[in-house]
Amino acid sequence: MSSSSSSFFAPLDSSLITPPHAVPISSAGSGAAGIKVDLLVVGASFAGLACARAAALAGLSVMVLEKKASAGSKLHTTGIIVKDAVDSVPWLAEVPPALVRRIEGVRLYAPNMRHVDLHAPGYWFWATDAPALLDWMVDSARACGVDVRLGTLFEQALWINGRWEVPVTHGPCITATYLVGADGPHSRVAKALGLSRNTRFLYGVEHEYQGARMAPDLLHCFIDRKLAPGYIGWALDGVGVSQIGLARRVVPGGTQALRLDPLLDKIASVVSPGDSPPVAVRAGMIPCGGVLPRVARERALLVGDAAGMVSPVTAGGIHTALQHGERAGEAVARFVRKEADDPANWFVRSYPSFLLKRTLRWAFDNFQSDWMFNHLLGTPQMRRVAELIYFHRKGGPPPQA
Repeated sequence: MSSSSSSFFAPLDSSLITPPHAVPISSAGSGAAGIKVDLLVVGASFAGLACARAAALAGLSVMVLEKKASAGSKLHTTGIIVKDAVDSVPWLAEVPPALVRRIEGVRLYAPNMRHVDLHAPGYWFWATDAPALLDWMVDSARACGVDVRLGTLFEQALWINGRWEVPVTHGPCITATYLVGADGPHSRVAKALGLSRNTRFLYGVEHEYQGARMAPDLLHCFIDRKLAPGYIGWALDGVGVSQIGLARRVVPGGTQALRLDPLLDKIASVVSPGDSPPVAVRAGMIPCGGVLPRVARERALLVGDAAGMVSPVTAGGIHTALQHGERAGEAVARFVRKEADDPANWFVRSYPSFLLKRTLRWAFDNFQSDWMFNHLLGTPQMRRVAELIYFHRKGGPPPQA
């Protein structure tokens, strides 16, 4: 849902970087005809497109490879963007108004369905048409000079004479000065480069409905240890559709089957999808372990979900994806122009530590109690914890009319 922007600046742990010999090294193909770019980004995600666009605006030649035919298809995100992102990412000021809708607050329900409304003065969220937003971002990046190649699968990267060579099934080999993996929680780039990969996940399912009924302009969140252990259910009036979803932590070795019907039955008095079937269904894995131990190596790094850059508590990642993706593009540009050292040696220090939220994630995984939420949800202490999670310390009574 929402996402944090906290960061740490401790001396870089050498475990964050994998040495060059961790990937295949070959002399084959060096000097062969192909395409040369300053930066190759794998994944037309929020992080990948922000990175590519920033680097292109800084004067680099940039290419993006995306395996899907459309960047906006088969998404695993609810598409909520927090106000912090709108305030801190200038690119979002260009988003067409038809792709977003303001959500003014959160209605948080205890397992017994009692609720508390959470607001913060001047704070709101964007519900987005996430597929259309990502497709718009592709067009926007292309307008800045980025070569976005859809329907192109990344399979391997070869470290040859100080540059990356990336063969593709259709088309010439791509040679790049720098490589960025922004290809999701099961990153092929991370696997090919010997970097860390996500192992802790939530599994979620979300339905989109036409004509669902609920209190408007609120993000409805439902706590229930039986239905959603380790996470929540949710509902909101989005852009042109209503979104109702449920997620739970993944049990190692267990099945990821998850049905929405029990949640719909429970919340029927406050949220009703109507009589029509869902117009769309999405499901997928969401990393929840925080930033991974090794996210970079010489002239290569991971951003976004590929780096585990997702809030361990709220599963929000769009804010950090856009913010750190953009900064990664700028950092790579400085390196290519010989104005700074390899970002793998310093930029990854700015990745969010999520220290508090990792602690809350551990507590929620181990001590989640329906009894506790039923009895404490309305107390000032529980309200402050909830406001910290949703509004990043900006919580408080709503402004008086």
